[in-house]
Amino acid sequence: MRIKQLEYLEAVIETGSINEAAKRLYLTQPSLSSAIKDLEKEMGITIFQRSNSGVRLTADGREFMNYAKQILDQVRLLDDRFKHQQALHQSFAVSAQHYAFVVNAFVELIKEINSPTYKFTLRETETENIFNDLRTFKSELGILYINNFNRRIINKLLTENGLKFTPLFVAKPHVFLSRYNPLAKRHSISLDDLTELPYLSFEQGENNSFYFSEEIQSTLSHKKEIKVSDRATIFNLMVGLNGYTISSGIISSKLNDDKIVAIPLELDDPITIGIAQHQHTVPSQLSLKFIQLLKNHIRDYGFKIIGENDDKA
Repeated sequence: MRIKQLEYLEAVIETGSINEAAKRLYLTQPSLSSAIKDLEKEMGITIFQRSNSGVRLTADGREFMNYAKQILDQVRLLDDRFKHQQALHQSFAVSAQHYAFVVNAFVELIKEINSPTYKFTLRETETENIFNDLRTFKSELGILYINNFNRRIINKLLTENGLKFTPLFVAKPHVFLSRYNPLAKRHSISLDDLTELPYLSFEQGENNSFYFSEEIQSTLSHKKEIKVSDRATIFNLMVGLNGYTISSGIISSKLNDDKIVAIPLELDDPITIGIAQHQHTVPSQLSLKFIQLLKNHIRDYGFKIIGENDDKA
C-alpha cells in the first residue's frame, strides 16, 4: 500500500467518479482504476460499489477510509512542517443544521486553540448534505436532530453511511418570532395561534423530503410559507414580516441580538439533538474539544446533557 493510492481514493470520493478523479489527478481512467483494484486486492476488500451513476463506498470502504484519512492528515502535517517549513496548522470541519449553539461553540474553539495558522470549516447546510459531508470525510462531525417522525429515515441513513448518532440533549419545541410580535408576550403558543402568520423554514435542496426538514410538524399545511437558506435571513423575516419558525428553544442574543425570542409551543413532540460521526473514526483532539464546548453552551441554556449525572456542573 502506498500513500499515493490513498490520495487516489480520496479524489474518487470527493468527485464521486473515477473518470472525474482521473482528470483531477492527470491520470488515465484505466490506470486509476487499476491502482484502486490493486489496493482492493491487497487489502482483501471491495472499497467501491461501481455503477453507471458513479461510485459509492462500501461498508468496508468506509471503515478503510476512516483510517486512511487519518494517515493522509498526518502526512500533510509532516509535509507542511518539514518539506515546506511551515508552522503546523490545525484543521477541523463540522456540518450542522442551523443552530446558534453550534456557532457559539465553533467560535470558542477557535479562540481557545490560539493558533497562528488553522483551517476550520463550519457548514450550516441542508440535512442531506450533513450525511454526504460525513460520508465523504469533508466533515468530522455532524449536528442534527431526531424525533418520532423522522427517526426511522434518519437511523436508516446513519446505518447506510456507517455513522453513529450520539444524543446530546432533548428539547421541547419552541416558536421563534420577533420580540415585537404580539404573541411574544405569551407564556406559550398553540399551533392555532400561528395560523395567520408567515411560516418560515429552511429549504432542503432537491431532496426536499419532509423527513429532512429542520422543523417539526413539517407535513402541516400553511396559508403563508417562506423557505430560506440561512439563519440571518430567517431572523430578518421574523422581524420584517412577523414570521415564525419552530426550533429547539436555544437562541443566542450574542449572534442574533435581542430581537428574537423563543416561546414554548403547546405540543408534545420533543426533539433529540445530537452528534453524527463515523462509527470507526478515532476522534481528533479538536473534535473532542468542540463537543465539550457544545455541552458547555447547552448547559448554559439550562438543558441537561444526556448521560450526565444531575449534579454535574
